[in-house]
Amino acid sequence: MKPRSLCLFAVVALGLQSAAQSNPAALQDSATFDPDGTAHIARAVPMPLTISPEAQKWLASLTQKKSGPETLTERRARTDAWRAQDSAEARKLYPVNIEETSIAGVRTDIITPLAPTERSRSRVLVNLHGGGFNSDSGSLIEGIPIASLARIKVVSVYYRLAPENPFPAAVDDVVAVYKELLKTYKPENIGLYGTSAGAILSCEVAVRLKQLGLPLPAALGVFSGLADFSQTGDSWQLFTLDGFPGVLQPTYPKHLPDDAYVGKTDRKDPVLSPIFSDLHGMPKSLLVTSTRDILLSSTTILHRALLRSGNDAQLVVFEALPHAFWYHFQLPETKEALELMAKFFDEKVGQ
Repeated sequence: MKPRSLCLFAVVALGLQSAAQSNPAALQDSATFDPDGTAHIARAVPMPLTISPEAQKWLASLTQKKSGPETLTERRARTDAWRAQDSAEARKLYPVNIEETSIAGVRTDIITPLAPTERSRSRVLVNLHGGGFNSDSGSLIEGIPIASLARIKVVSVYYRLAPENPFPAAVDDVVAVYKELLKTYKPENIGLYGTSAGAILSCEVAVRLKQLGLPLPAALGVFSGLADFSQTGDSWQLFTLDGFPGVLQPTYPKHLPDDAYVGKTDRKDPVLSPIFSDLHGMPKSLLVTSTRDILLSSTTILHRALLRSGNDAQLVVFEALPHAFWYHFQLPETKEALELMAKFFDEKVGQ
């Protein structure tokens, strides 16, 4: 069997001594290269001192997580339990009102700030949750803090999930909700955002709206996403969803992301993979990622594509944290990330 294209072994500071005692070779840095440039790397990576103590503690805890194969039913049960727990915590930290309803036949939650201003009543944000397109890991977790901090109503969309409903079902659901909101809100008063699968979907929806000749929202939040299902970025070879701990995916090109979501669609379809679309005239965008994010490369590649097309696009990269760290409210970095997201929408939506 050919070795994976990059092998990286990380040992956090808390475990350096025990690792050295049990396996001294584990601390010997090395790098060898195949003629084609494929790298085989071993590194001892100490706990970064460039992040908060809370983040250091959390990173150390991730090395103790047990992960393994799970069925789709088990995954959905796990993410549902996580979402219920973390959304309850979010409501304690960021009090809001929540109403479950349906818009254009699609289930939604309407998340309203407790003290809306006259300006905020004319604005709305559409949130698309993460969860790998096959579960919901963050609808209220993502919507509650932004609604509270930005003082803008958030419509959280429960789009149809794969594998039962592959692309473009989720895109169609969000477009339907957006078209209905256009009956009440001016497009310059609408923002669209999401994390992970929701970030990917946000960009896909913006491209689809453009194809349909519909007015685009004022602002787009792409919080750890990708815009190209035809290949993976460098960070996909380095990291798992938890950064270093966990099971690495099979290396590219043997593995491509989200087969169940893609279905039979051409991976270079311009809506599925917006990198292949005309990105001129996209909404003002904020992209957020972190240096141990499995989608770091993909997020930065999209950012550069937006810039090449002349768009107003900001990129913020946090230090040493894994994918979607802003779901974890105990981290000072999460507070910082949520505040900059909320500030972006407050400034760009309804100017």
